[in-house]
Amino acid sequence: MAQTHPVIPLYAGAVPNSKPSPTAEAVTRRPDGSPRVSQVVQPTLTVYKAAKANGTAVIICPGGGYGMLAMDHEGHDVARRFNDMGITAFVLKYRLPLDASQTDKSITPLLDAQQALRLVRQRAAEFGVHLGRVGLMGFSAGGHLAATTGTHFTTPVGDTKDKTTVRPDFLMLIYPVISLSDSLMHAGSRTNLLGDKPAGEQIKRYSNELQVTAQTPPTFLVHAQDDQVVKVQNSLAFYEACLHHKVPVEMHLYPLGGHGFGMHNKTTQDNWTDRLQNWLAAGGWLGQSR
Repeated sequence: MAQTHPVIPLYAGAVPNSKPSPTAEAVTRRPDGSPRVSQVVQPTLTVYKAAKANGTAVIICPGGGYGMLAMDHEGHDVARRFNDMGITAFVLKYRLPLDASQTDKSITPLLDAQQALRLVRQRAAEFGVHLGRVGLMGFSAGGHLAATTGTHFTTPVGDTKDKTTVRPDFLMLIYPVISLSDSLMHAGSRTNLLGDKPAGEQIKRYSNELQVTAQTPPTFLVHAQDDQVVKVQNSLAFYEACLHHKVPVEMHLYPLGGHGFGMHNKTTQDNWTDRLQNWLAAGGWLGQSR
């Protein structure tokens, strides 16, 4: 019998930072049948509970340039891999920046990522999750969202009075957009998030290599040198910032692989998810709850 994966709304009541709009969620499919979701109005978490749960959770942010979400190969497929490690995984369908349906599109994805962390921690007992073992993973623009969440947790966005911490306990950034600077940015991600002519202060705020502190969570990075969509220097810049602030960081770089390879870089026999599993074990995230 196939296991069902509950889909739960991110917000119990009204969705914050939204406004009335005819916008409706849209789904297109690639030739291989995998879905691409856009115009998300109701953000959700899909729950993948591990059969032999060890108390660790990971929230996964799929990529898509802040214009759509690659829900399978950067979401649901990855969740199943985490289940194999004993980790309970949550695939985050977050709202993409959209002026038509949001009052401030620049904070919307971060609002949803922070709420996902709150929700998993508030329902930790139900999910079999340890409060201090909730990690965040992101691919491409989802990596930018994860990196933003991991560097902006001291001042949560929105006006919630909830005091649940929104600091991830560890970060996994896979071919991530890190910087929105002119030299390193992925132009589509920056335009979708901040508009055509963002202010310099906004560019700096969301260039996450500039926001790393000693409190930034331990981080795992993966990138390909020949990535023509998101320059490998994005990961290098975040790695350097972690080194500077003495944040534990591990990075795996491949000479080939391009962008968007998900869990399978077909140019190498090496499997980066095995490297990730080793990193998680070394960090104590794969043992039983501490």
